[in-house]
Amino acid sequence: MKIKDLQAKQGKVDIEVIVKAVGDVREFQKFGSAGRVANATVGDDSGKIKLTLWNEDIDKIRVGDKIKITNGFVSEFQGEKQLSAGRFGKIEVKGQK
Repeated sequence: MKIKDLQAKQGKVDIEVIVKAVGDVREFQKFGSAGRVANATVGDDSGKIKLTLWNEDIDKIRVGDKIKITNGFVSEFQGEKQLSAGRFGKIEVKGQK
């Protein structure tokens, strides 16, 4: 699967991408527990997309990493598509580009 083929509200996304940039980590409180979230920009030869990273996934990746997202999903926020592994997906680092 390629980034250009992703559609909003699409689930069961399996894709390999390169991490282009990682944004600042934000901390939040929800339902009495602390969490962390950050946005990264990832791309392949067909385009790029924002990837939302949660908690321990933030610490796994660095700029230049090749990552595989399994069972991810695509959402849309302010007209922009965003990719996330979410609660049921997985992010694996496959190495440096």
